[in-house]
Amino acid sequence: MAARPPRGSPRPRLDFAVLMRALRYATKHRKIAVLAYGSLLIATIAQLIVPQLVRIIIDSVVGGVQLQSNADSVKAALVGAMIAIVVFSLVRALFAYGQQYNAERISQNIAFDLRNELFAKIQRVSFSYLDRTQTGQLMIRATDDVEKVRLFIGQGLVMALQSFLLLTATLVVMWFSNAGLTLVVLPILPIAFVVFFWFGGLAQPLFMSVQIRISALNTVLQENVAGLKVVRAFGREPHEQARFDASAEALLEQQLKVSRTFSFLFPVVFLIASLGQAAVLYFGGRQIIGGTLTVGEWQKFSLYLGYLFMPMGQLGFIINLMSQASASAERIFEILDTQNEIANKPDAIGLPEVQGRVQFDKVTFRYFKGGEPVLSDVSFEVEPGQTLALLGATGSGKSTIINLLPRFYDVSAGRVLVDGRDVRDVRFEDLRSHIGIVLQETTLFSGTIRENIAYGRPDATLEDVVSAARAAAAHNFIMDFPLGYETPVGERGSTLSGGQKQRIAIARALLTDPRILILDDSTSSVDVATEYQIQQALEKLMVGRTSFVIAQRISTVRNADQILVLDKGAVAARGSHEELLESSEIYADIYSSQLLDDAPTRAPSAAPVDGVAARNGAASAFARAGGSRP
Repeated sequence: MAARPPRGSPRPRLDFAVLMRALRYATKHRKIAVLAYGSLLIATIAQLIVPQLVRIIIDSVVGGVQLQSNADSVKAALVGAMIAIVVFSLVRALFAYGQQYNAERISQNIAFDLRNELFAKIQRVSFSYLDRTQTGQLMIRATDDVEKVRLFIGQGLVMALQSFLLLTATLVVMWFSNAGLTLVVLPILPIAFVVFFWFGGLAQPLFMSVQIRISALNTVLQENVAGLKVVRAFGREPHEQARFDASAEALLEQQLKVSRTFSFLFPVVFLIASLGQAAVLYFGGRQIIGGTLTVGEWQKFSLYLGYLFMPMGQLGFIINLMSQASASAERIFEILDTQNEIANKPDAIGLPEVQGRVQFDKVTFRYFKGGEPVLSDVSFEVEPGQTLALLGATGSGKSTIINLLPRFYDVSAGRVLVDGRDVRDVRFEDLRSHIGIVLQETTLFSGTIRENIAYGRPDATLEDVVSAARAAAAHNFIMDFPLGYETPVGERGSTLSGGQKQRIAIARALLTDPRILILDDSTSSVDVATEYQIQQALEKLMVGRTSFVIAQRISTVRNADQILVLDKGAVAARGSHEELLESSEIYADIYSSQLLDDAPTRAPSAAPVDGVAARNGAASAFARAGGSRP
């Protein structure tokens, strides 16, 4: 379903404050603004002079025809006025070009600034905010919403200033030219302004709803492109097509509602302008008959009347752009004003060197305030150079622990310490520079294999990249590609297998030479032979580093200095592999089940083995093997 504004919520209004905030970005480009609005002023003055010249031409011609004298002077006045019209028209055209071009430069620069600020904010925003926000919403605000604000600044604002300047100057000229006719026109202006501002208040919530529905449509599209294999694998194309159709239909419905509104506005504008023209024709004609108004002055007044109603005609378009920009600016600043839950303290300290001592002191964590704790009173300590393995069922809190260490989230209670310093007292940039992470979900970026491995160290030499790839058991398959390390990986690593992507991710982490290494189930997508190769390499690379290893298979973690068995967010047991086999029923159950899974299939006539017997048999087998490494 497409996102709709909640019922009963107050309708948003045209917000001038948020528009002014967007306009303040123009102060960064003052020189361009001076060029744009200086050109606007000169172009408007040139435009206002032309009706005066038209009056001279008409009155000269009419007067010359009536008097049948001074033909040469009349012709000279006519030629001079025509040349002046051409000159002022050229001046207006030249400065109108400068006005529009420089206004466009300002708007493009502001769009550049807004997009960069949005991207920087999204890069820094707390993970908890990203957990609550759809990707499509973020994408549409950085693209379409910014474009709506840019269009208003580049076109709507210039048009609004031009209309205001032209309207004000025209009224002044009309008043001093013919106060009586001006008084005839004046009562129409308040009616026009009331209509326009009423439409503006009506249009802004309509455009806000359009942006919400565009975001919903974009979310459906993004999810389907990202999960296309899953959609096809389960034959859900008709279902996803129906979802997209529903979102597209909701957007179409709202767009048509906007179109109906503005289709009514523009005829109203022309109706008001026609009423003014009719009034001037009638009362101006009476003045001509009475001899108090010349034909040239009447024509001049008619041209100024056009200048008066032209801004009104433009107001409909201006209100359209302003309403869209107001709705979009509100959505943009909603992200920019989001308070980061993870931020450096004003007195945060640096962390130039790290030994690698990590301590969790009575840590409790909730993803959402008031929610159930994901971790409850978890405490442990890891000495520099030691390896800590985290084992437990899905949802036991393993990944949460490694998310708290680099401060992706902050603890709800307790402390996480590195070398005795609370991570909240340290600049998180310094903290994360000492931590290498291989996440369970491997993310590669468009580019070459070399660029992805060197992502954390862009200045790394090819030799450094190759060394890291060898350590991660990735060098051989990389060299099998015709382009080797210059092979493009495709979008999100689409040209590589799961195991290949994971080994590149391991190489990427190792290249940064971190003091603390986090491996989040980093061998889950590789076969047994590759896992053994990676484990052999990692055992060498873990020497001197504090390492956190999450794995589903005990064979991966049995050599760790310390193993934590987690159960429902609490530490159920801790110790070495041998100690846990004797003391932890949960660990022994996991070990025995994996041992049976790896054992040859029994004959059909074999008697079933219960869990306890299997566990005891597994422990005996391990004891007979002397606890040796696989």
